[in-house]
Amino acid sequence: MRFPDNRGAAALLATAALVLAPSVAWSQSGSDAQAENDRHRQRRGGDGSSDIVVTGRSLKTEESALPVQVLEGDALVHRRQGGLGETLAGLPGIHLDNFGGGASRPVIRGQTLPRIEVLSDGANLFDASSVSPDHAITTDPLLLEAIEIQRGPSAIRYGGNATNGAINLVDSKVPKSVPVGGVTGATEVRYGTGDEEKTVVGRVTAGVGQFAVHAEGARRAAEDYDVPDAYGSDRLRDSFAESTSYAVGASWITSKGYIGAAYSRMESEYGLPGHSHRNAVCHTHGLDLHCAAHGSFEDPFGGPDDHTAAIRLHSDRVDVRADYTDLLPGFSDARLRLSYTDYAHDEVDGDLLFTRFTNEVWDGRLELTHKPVLGFAGTLGVQYTDGRFGGINVNDLHKPFPEGAYGFDGNPDFLTENVGIFLTERRSFGALDIEAAVRKDWRRIDVTVPTWRSTLSPDVEALFVEWYGTDWKNILESEDVDAFRARNPTVRHNPFSASLGATWNVGQGYALALSLGHTERAPSVRELYARGNNLATNSYELGLAVGNPVLGEAGLSAEDVLEKTDAINLTFRKTGGLLEFEVGLFYQSVDDYVFARLQETETETGIPHNFLVYTAAAARFAGIDGQVSYAFNPSSRLTLFGDYVDADLKREDDNLPRIPPGRLGARYDLSAGAVSGDVEYYHTFAQDKVAAYETPTPGYDMLNATLSYRLDLGQTKGVELYVRGTNLLNELAFAHTSFVKDQSPLRGRSLAIGMRHSF
Repeated sequence: MRFPDNRGAAALLATAALVLAPSVAWSQSGSDAQAENDRHRQRRGGDGSSDIVVTGRSLKTEESALPVQVLEGDALVHRRQGGLGETLAGLPGIHLDNFGGGASRPVIRGQTLPRIEVLSDGANLFDASSVSPDHAITTDPLLLEAIEIQRGPSAIRYGGNATNGAINLVDSKVPKSVPVGGVTGATEVRYGTGDEEKTVVGRVTAGVGQFAVHAEGARRAAEDYDVPDAYGSDRLRDSFAESTSYAVGASWITSKGYIGAAYSRMESEYGLPGHSHRNAVCHTHGLDLHCAAHGSFEDPFGGPDDHTAAIRLHSDRVDVRADYTDLLPGFSDARLRLSYTDYAHDEVDGDLLFTRFTNEVWDGRLELTHKPVLGFAGTLGVQYTDGRFGGINVNDLHKPFPEGAYGFDGNPDFLTENVGIFLTERRSFGALDIEAAVRKDWRRIDVTVPTWRSTLSPDVEALFVEWYGTDWKNILESEDVDAFRARNPTVRHNPFSASLGATWNVGQGYALALSLGHTERAPSVRELYARGNNLATNSYELGLAVGNPVLGEAGLSAEDVLEKTDAINLTFRKTGGLLEFEVGLFYQSVDDYVFARLQETETETGIPHNFLVYTAAAARFAGIDGQVSYAFNPSSRLTLFGDYVDADLKREDDNLPRIPPGRLGARYDLSAGAVSGDVEYYHTFAQDKVAAYETPTPGYDMLNATLSYRLDLGQTKGVELYVRGTNLLNELAFAHTSFVKDQSPLRGRSLAIGMRHSF
């Protein structure tokens, strides 16, 4: 992990100490942060409570005007896969964008990253997953305590990238309380039949007095996964995945809260099914895509196209977290999140390293919750992010700088600086809860100029001296730099978001919630600066800021494009009693919706290659999602669930790509003493409302089931044996939301057999 002169680590820890130092003088001997921890774990559901907490939102329990679901405990253990998308797929309103066994991203209400924000205990998670679907989200579901999913605009807290929802990953790497008895932990082993998965997981937290330490680790290795024979093969080539994750952390816990830090590392290697480098020769002449070599345009690979392509990923992260009550006069709670992320992954084709993505980010977030003023309680927050991203538009990293040439040697970095401030306020008027929030951001992206060099021979240099004079190198470099900056301009955006919500607590567990939101999202780095081939998705992409002719014809620049969403969310819910439900209706009207429009499809190489130009248009999303459950008795429950999204380009003769089809399903849960289980069935309907470069996707049926046996060893100790079967009908299924649906079908029939031990 890179910390220049160790100043980065010192800055994180020094800032935390300065902000929270007053608590030391107020602390008492011993600690009792268990009350805060209890609030942290509360959720709507089995305990009959009507409160829910999204831990990244506030220290206090809050009833949200938006649909929220928490996946934890046995449900999380049994569902989790190697990727976040696979783990969450099937929950109401959530589909997946899959890319073999190594990368899968959740799709919420028809949209995925970068319109979903993934959080680590309320702090932004920084990787490269929003840039391309073959890039994994850097979390290991095997080490999570819970996953909290909020459907709808969460951008007020977390910025415009949470336009369609937020997923908060709850872990225990920074202890928040001293464990009862001094030590607590768990181990798990698992084997999967469909991909020969072998998994080992372990974690332990120990504490004494006011201090607690935590260590955890997971190792998972899986071969190519089984697919139904109807695909033409019984295994999906290059769908293998393996990963290693570990973390160590420690906290100082007082009667008012805690401050702690953790270091975590994730390493992963996974295949890219269907990958081909044949289209690496593709280039453009204006708005014409050409996929044949000529002149200076050549295939950077050459040779055969039958190698395995894979991604080798590693991510180092340092987190500093603190939560305190009554830290400052007039404020009930203070929350601090600091992080440093050093992410990189190599994309290899056989033995060739053809590109490397990097993301180095410093991020800080401070939230102060004030005590009631005129009946209003709220949180004021500020966030600062400084990031350096690299790897876009590179497919020839394996080729050295040639002899007899001049120009740029190396690749640019994209420097992002963002400052955001936000305020949320909340008040109850009897049975009516009102909440309002605003957030303002100032973001700037600069592009670094690569190193310029020359390897011309002395004879050729003499000609350049004759043509340009003795200062010929500076003249040529200046011309190249000016041209580079014109193609990669600095881009500034200042998005503003606001929301107003109301929840009417009717009584007897019933509630009706309405939220109105205006969200502004600045285009992502790829949407702005893409200019080249994306071999994973067989496309050549042209971003908004790199001389985009579509914007040029309209007289617009990239800074004129700011995605603006006006949304209405209506949520009906009932908690407690035999009947429980939560159903959400939503409507979104979007101006300047950024998407990749098809310009043409080129087939010269034998593999279709799409020329996609990022542009902005008016769009609309509407739909419904939710679930209804009925408990026949304390040990038997039936749940019906489903979701549907309809999307439309308002003034375009085309459809938006990768919109999920509708889905309906049912799940039956039964427990009888030490034995428990569930059976889940859902039908995903066909999707025939497709974009110009898509094909319709047939529907499919999915049947999953779980059976577990728990041996209670007293107090918190226990052993659980479980088996979970997925796709028991062995259906050949394709996810319409995937960029590579035809080359990456969903898994075939598989059984996961595992044992958990908690102590």
